[in-house]
Amino acid sequence: MIGNLNMIREEGFKVLSEQLGAAGTAVFIHQFENGIGNYTEEREEMLKEVKIDDIVERIKKRNTNKSDKQ
Repeated sequence: MIGNLNMIREEGFKVLSEQLGAAGTAVFIHQFENGIGNYTEEREEMLKEVKIDDIVERIKKRNTNKSDKQ
């Protein structure tokens, strides 16, 4: 079975790199790597002082800037 898994992995990398190129393959593989830490706790800490009104204002400002450029 290990031989088969190695063969599948090898063939998978080959196909990915042929279709996506080296950079695309790296991005694809990175999506499946396990991270470290607790994302939920970190996100809550990062956003604890962000207010919904601030977010709304930033969206309005961005939309105004986009319409000015068009």
